[in-house]
Amino acid sequence: MIRQQLTFTALPDIPLIRPGDDLIAITLAGLSGAEVTLRDGDVIVVGQKIVSKAEGRFVDLKQIHASPEAEALAEETGKDQRLVELILRESEEVLRKRENLIIVEHKLGFVCANAGIDRSNVKMEEAGEWVLLLPEDPEKSARELRDGFNTASGMEIGVIINDSHGRSWRMGTVGVCIGVAGFPAVVDLRGQKDLFGYTLRSTVIGLADEIAAGASALMGQAGEKLPLIHVRGLPYPLREGSLSEILREKELDLFR
Repeated sequence: MIRQQLTFTALPDIPLIRPGDDLIAITLAGLSGAEVTLRDGDVIVVGQKIVSKAEGRFVDLKQIHASPEAEALAEETGKDQRLVELILRESEEVLRKRENLIIVEHKLGFVCANAGIDRSNVKMEEAGEWVLLLPEDPEKSARELRDGFNTASGMEIGVIINDSHGRSWRMGTVGVCIGVAGFPAVVDLRGQKDLFGYTLRSTVIGLADEIAAGASALMGQAGEKLPLIHVRGLPYPLREGSLSEILREKELDLFR
């Protein structure tokens, strides 16, 4: 009997991340602490927040001055007008709005709430009202991490940077991929046969999002301090991938 197994392992003892920290070295130390030796085909899922922190994506709201557009939108939504100003700066377009919520197309291409700007688990030594932006280029961040892991281990490793997003038709947030390297963002099964010979016509698996969600279940959302997840047993071969594979074209997006 063939036994298929996919394992997620949270790496222990990850320190609080500060600007300039070496995430490659920190991850390798976490792998050692978990007694995991990297193998070909392994995947590391990295929480967006530690990537943003290492890259210094902190902003002090005390230093932000709201534009007239931000002031008007803040009045509509009841949000801090300085935060709204940052949301507008990080966005291509405001898609939906209601009390305390602004849905945007982020300048990175995906749709999310409040441009992914976060206040939870965000603190600096300097006094201020700190928030954290998404990485400026999470695809580049993922590639740099992948290259570092490959060099250190001599293996071919995939990397996913994940974040928590809501969904327009279901309650609750889930982990999704916002940056990927050395990993198939989607797996296209169209043209393959099912068990009874039917040719699949529309089956495209959002593999990066599936793995991102599984890792998010271990990472948690509060004080868990588990932002790095090792994944082994992926049932598909690694290949180079990109976020663009995941993003649905606007003309095909029925919820926008």
